[in-house]
Amino acid sequence: MQKRLVRALSTTQAAQGTWLDLEDLIEVEVTSEDPAHPIEAALLSSGGDGWRAAEPGAQGIRLLFHKPQRLRRIWLRFAEPALERTQEFVVSWSPDAGETWRELVRQQYSFSPQGATSEIEELRVDLPGVTMLELGIIPDQGKGIAHASLAEWRLA
Repeated sequence: MQKRLVRALSTTQAAQGTWLDLEDLIEVEVTSEDPAHPIEAALLSSGGDGWRAAEPGAQGIRLLFHKPQRLRRIWLRFAEPALERTQEFVVSWSPDAGETWRELVRQQYSFSPQGATSEIEELRVDLPGVTMLELGIIPDQGKGIAHASLAEWRLA
């Protein structure tokens, strides 16, 4: 399933600065979505408990910018309070509407209900002319039983 977000998004303030006001800047495509946890919940400041895929396995979220954007920060927060699992994510960007892709980061980490229940990633970048930004998530390395989720995604 793909989804294109067409409604306005609001500005989010962070302790370390102001995030991009995504209103009128993007469309969103997602490979899967639990109706109770839509992608808006991860992109909006008052979004609740974030996005969650409807089915288990690898998933993707793609932001399509209407006009090229310069990005300096990419901030992601993942949360998993109940299931012990090892997750991998990859962030890639395209300067030419998806003709070519450049990988920014690929990382694995483990969640544990008795310890690490969240992961925050802050990427300091200097990306001129971003037309597309993609987040790929493999929620449970090789087991295929966990649902991908994302608590928050912010850009500056």
